[in-house]
Amino acid sequence: MSAEIEALIQQKLDELLPQKLEQLLTEREAAKTPSMAIIATRGTLDWAYPPFILASTAAALGWEVSLFFTFYGLNLVKKDVSDLKVSPIGNPGMPMKMPFGPDWFREIDWNKFLMPNLIQTNLPGFEALATALMKQTIANNGVASIEELRTLCREADVKFYACQMTVELFGFSHADLIDGLEYVGAATFLPIAQKCDVTLFM
Repeated sequence: MSAEIEALIQQKLDELLPQKLEQLLTEREAAKTPSMAIIATRGTLDWAYPPFILASTAAALGWEVSLFFTFYGLNLVKKDVSDLKVSPIGNPGMPMKMPFGPDWFREIDWNKFLMPNLIQTNLPGFEALATALMKQTIANNGVASIEELRTLCREADVKFYACQMTVELFGFSHADLIDGLEYVGAATFLPIAQKCDVTLFM
């Protein structure tokens, strides 16, 4: 083969290979299923919603989703979550609008005018009141319950992982928690999260 022909072949390869490689990478990216890992660490009623809403929405879009429940987040996978409460203490961004009464009454920002953290901290029963108001607001707006969102996630094949160390630390038994959990440690979950496109800590 002459040097001229070899040079022509090399030139053609130099032109075609980058195009083919770019095409293969594009096809591979298009065929890849997006994935998300969520680490749930909080166990109050208001903080129960974000992980389940994000997980169920991502699963509905065809994503692979993994939820890791650790520390107080384990409260979200108890069989009975009816006792979840709202803790307005230290949460100045929490809107405390009333879920009942005339429009002008509903629009009052009670946190701003009457309920600073100092009052919330010292007012007996305020946490129970805040929880009742939050549940009423949820019901008024037709928002799904935690149990419904959790079931929706399970039906959409969201993977649920419980932190085994936290289970032991807080004295939970497997009987306290929902069926179908995988009990793993951080060393098992971190490689799962590392491979995900999106990782969220809540």
